[in-house]
Amino acid sequence: MSEIVDQINHVHRKVGTREVPEGEARTVLLRRAYDAAIEDVWDACTDQERISRWFLPVSGDLKLGGHYQLEGNAGGEILRCEPPRLLAVSWLFGENPGFSEVEVRLTAEGEERTVFELEHVAVVPPGMWDQFGPGAVGVGWDGALLGLALHLADATPADPEAWQASDEAREFMTRSSELWGAAYEASGAPADVVASVVRATTEFYVPNA
Repeated sequence: MSEIVDQINHVHRKVGTREVPEGEARTVLLRRAYDAAIEDVWDACTDQERISRWFLPVSGDLKLGGHYQLEGNAGGEILRCEPPRLLAVSWLFGENPGFSEVEVRLTAEGEERTVFELEHVAVVPPGMWDQFGPGAVGVGWDGALLGLALHLADATPADPEAWQASDEAREFMTRSSELWGAAYEASGAPADVVASVVRATTEFYVPNA
């Protein structure tokens, strides 16, 4: 296993539910530690230029109450911003996105180590959840946490787009899909349901796997 693929083992994953005014929401939680000061991790997650280097190009008014748009992906409003520990945004994609929010929480563990938590809470159409389960968004978030890890370590691939098509990336996404299946089963999902959503998620992210 390569060092990049091994990064996936540094992440703790949890799947759950939460009641919101719009109904029952699904939750996915990712937690890992980075060997970087909390101020550096916060800056990487909130500075427009740095976000584009490890995640996606972003535009908008990046302050409390402002709106942002990630290129080719989600957009929304900045709901809470409490430097350097808490950032919460609405996470809206498509014409009828429904309720979807992402919260990032940072905790310092000494001067050069930071615990990073990302929780995505969304009301998911039943058909989509039944088909893909938590891996539908979980695999993408695993990729984001990998990007942040490489950025903080100054080890981002010279050509990220080429890496996305590599065997290493395919292995990373396959392993991510399997680990989200394990987290889903730990939440109480039946084994046959887990096997089905892992298969569908892997086929989506890694065609002809």
